[in-house]
Amino acid sequence: MSKKRIGFGTIFLLFLIIEVSIAKYGSGWLRNHFGDVLVMILIYAFCRMISPQKPQSWHVIPCAILAFSFVLEFLQLWGFCDKLGITNKLLRIVIGTQFSLVDLVCYVVGIMPCYIVEYLLYRRTGN
Repeated sequence: MSKKRIGFGTIFLLFLIIEVSIAKYGSGWLRNHFGDVLVMILIYAFCRMISPQKPQSWHVIPCAILAFSFVLEFLQLWGFCDKLGITNKLLRIVIGTQFSLVDLVCYVVGIMPCYIVEYLLYRRTGN
């Protein structure tokens, strides 16, 4: 396993612990918004940990993660969980059940460090 993958795996585990702690003990702004910012980094670290190949362009992974997050948020607007009869509590938390424009802003803020990391990695390797 490459050093980069190990590094991203470590970041993933760290952010997973933080996210679980926020979900379990956090409230208010910390849980509702800061968790949404951090989850973008969590997803990014996971994708970079498991992706076997570098993308063609440095912005591909962050763009895909942001698009995925926006799709999930708009599915909440549609009432995805209720319309499909999803009752599993954990799955409802992961998918979400309430649309929020603020969440979209949080996702954009959270993905920005990922864009920066991808760009720096791209420049460093000369791809």
